[in-house]
Amino acid sequence: MLANKLLGSKSVAPPYSGDIAVAHTTTPFISVYPWSGSGFGSKYANPATLPTGTANGVAFSPDGANIAVAHFTSPFITVYPWSGSGFGAKYADPATLPANFCLGVAFSPDGANIAVAHGTTPFISVYPWSSGFGTKYANPATLPAGTGREVSFSPTGADIAVGHATTPFISVYPWSSGFGTKYANPATLPTGQGNGVAFSPDGANIAVAHTNSPYISVYPWSGSGFGTKYANPGTLFTGTVFSVAFSPNGSSIAFTSNSSPYVMAYPWSSGFGTKYADPATLPVSASLGVAFSPDNAYIAVSQTAGSRINVYPWSPGFGAKFADPSILPTGEARGIAFSP
Repeated sequence: MLANKLLGSKSVAPPYSGDIAVAHTTTPFISVYPWSGSGFGSKYANPATLPTGTANGVAFSPDGANIAVAHFTSPFITVYPWSGSGFGAKYADPATLPANFCLGVAFSPDGANIAVAHGTTPFISVYPWSSGFGTKYANPATLPAGTGREVSFSPTGADIAVGHATTPFISVYPWSSGFGTKYANPATLPTGQGNGVAFSPDGANIAVAHTNSPYISVYPWSGSGFGTKYANPGTLFTGTVFSVAFSPNGSSIAFTSNSSPYVMAYPWSSGFGTKYADPATLPVSASLGVAFSPDNAYIAVSQTAGSRINVYPWSPGFGAKFADPSILPTGEARGIAFSP
């Protein structure tokens, strides 16, 4: 649910060195750490103005110069400048706030727009972004059918997808400085609430994480909309799936769940391959977010208990879990993202 953002197919020379951000339920609601091949660095200082409540989603802008947090309490979305020194002074709130609590947030690939999925109608709000919020775009003519839980732009920025709480559970629109006419629903709908949604890096597929078996639905995607749903993977979760991420090279797909082993990953090539072996050190509880580093070298999982965040080398397949950060997130971890 919440948080996982596809960072695109940008080529990043290994070993990746950047930052990793976690949105969580207890003050300061957002924790960010330097990341390198050695693991976590010392946590950055908290922002001077904290998010105002439980944080559900987090996203870096494509240039890495901003960080956005979706949260439960007004103004529901908080954005800060971001640099190697950490948080800058919070940007002014948008003139038209999201209508209620925000669960997901995403920047468009060109960094010119910011979208939030939220709890009451219109369920999705999008704003121009240029070192601050512009005037909110008009709502789509056909709204998502219930609480917006996650939002994702396609890699080209030509489409925007919203996972939501009510059938058809996924809505996708053309995007060009505003919403186009909603695409037709897939012929085979997800079987429950759309918690997570992600496009593959080449834009040829769209994946939905949802609440009922098979918990995972992936479709071909083109300018015509949804293709015929791919066959389910051979090994399924046994409980609600919350988030989904494709690896930046498109060769793997990962999901998190409230059922053990809490994270699963599969090879991906126009369909699911045989599930990768589970990590030797599993998450200890329901896992709400998953993200790959931009160079495909690491995979991070946010969880509701324990250390709240697990990071593993990725080769593909899970390596030995990195040591936990010295200062843990202070509540159940929800959204998670690597900087570009």
